[in-house]
Amino acid sequence: MNYEVNKIEPFGIIVQAFEKNTDIKDIPISKLKNLFNKEHLIVLRGFKTFSESGEFVNYCDLWGEVSVWPFGKVLELVEHDQPEDHIFDSSYVPLHWDGMYRKQVPEYQIFHCLEAPLEEKGGRTTFSNTVLALRNSDEEKRRQWSKVIGNYKREMEFYNSKVVSPVITKHPYKDYSVIRYNEPSSDNENFINPPNQNFSGLEASEIQGFHQKLLEVLYDDKNFYAHKWVDGDVVIADNFTLLHGREKFVSKSPRHIRRVQVLSDPPFNNPGLESYQ
Repeated sequence: MNYEVNKIEPFGIIVQAFEKNTDIKDIPISKLKNLFNKEHLIVLRGFKTFSESGEFVNYCDLWGEVSVWPFGKVLELVEHDQPEDHIFDSSYVPLHWDGMYRKQVPEYQIFHCLEAPLEEKGGRTTFSNTVLALRNSDEEKRRQWSKVIGNYKREMEFYNSKVVSPVITKHPYKDYSVIRYNEPSSDNENFINPPNQNFSGLEASEIQGFHQKLLEVLYDDKNFYAHKWVDGDVVIADNFTLLHGREKFVSKSPRHIRRVQVLSDPPFNNPGLESYQ
């Protein structure tokens, strides 16, 4: 093989090419899917990748049906001069799952790094493994969290949606539980276009403690990984099992990531979507 495979702590794997001319397409998708099902996160580094977005989409097509948005198939994650939403700002992005406001929830998030953040400038993409989070929590916490229902409403350029989801639910196609949670922003004064959120199922006096205990677990080193980007990195993340977000980065510093979402087979219709425009 022209590459090596190593574990990432506390979860995931990194597949690293020995030579820069090793094409990323030389790794069979069937092999990567087997690794994905076990590890939930794959980092492909040092490979010959994609010179344009069309090539990237063609690669993602090999993984399954690509989700189409009003802007197309590829989201350019880069800071805007006058952002109207936090995903196009340099602020941190709270933990969440993709597709929570869409008709179908994608299984695969596939990222391609065109320009990595500079050293010590922030901008890592964050991931929390919710299977590990549940496994590493005591029964009392899990019992409390299983009572909580998240109610979310969000309006942005691409949708105006309302979603209701239990915090603990089943994986769509596998026999284990996962956490579906959109972390409330801790910086609402500077956070552009936050969703409207409220959580039911507990007494009002218990809600603050619920958030605190859940976030402690989600960000615990045993369950949490922050990916430091390198130019050319391709990352495939399990959107059914992980939550993800972004660290704040220095405004106007380099950071350009492309993202494509790929649906499961069969596609998973969003069970919590109450309204969508």
